[in-house]
Amino acid sequence: MNGLIKGKEVHFDEEYLHVKLEDDRIISTPIEWYKPLKDATLSQLKDYKFICLNSGIEWEALDYHLSIESMLKTSLEEVA
Repeated sequence: MNGLIKGKEVHFDEEYLHVKLEDDRIISTPIEWYKPLKDATLSQLKDYKFICLNSGIEWEALDYHLSIESMLKTSLEEVA
């Protein structure tokens, strides 16, 4: 194992960003933590792709990138 936390699916609800990992665990964080995502339309949110060997997520139209590992931080201050 190379140590990278890799995603395979992204889902949203009104409060959370959910990322399903390759090992089927799910990481959920408040969408409030990510202003560009919070302000995006559902269509924009669904327009993502995995980058960096599936360890990151890119929303090209929003010019926003997110490291999946950063979702494991314990607070918004640590993510920013």
